[in-house]
Amino acid sequence: MEEAEGGEMERFTGVITKEKDWYVAHCVELGVVSQGKNIEEAKANLQEAVEGYLEAFGTDDIPEVKEEVMFYPIEVKSAQVTSHLR
Repeated sequence: MEEAEGGEMERFTGVITKEKDWYVAHCVELGVVSQGKNIEEAKANLQEAVEGYLEAFGTDDIPEVKEEVMFYPIEVKSAQVTSHLR
């Protein structure tokens, strides 16, 4: 990991989804979530939230980040989902 001013640089996986009027950003490894009105704002807010999380809880117990992460949609038929659509 790279050295940054004040400590090592940590690398995490961020995922952004569009939910109505908001872009919701998730840090996969830490479970930290933030949002913004656009992608750039969501990314910046997640960065700030992750930094705050690490300041509060430290880095001792964070999971190892994998080199390659793949995301893909999964479609399943569910009685609960279909009953809500009717």
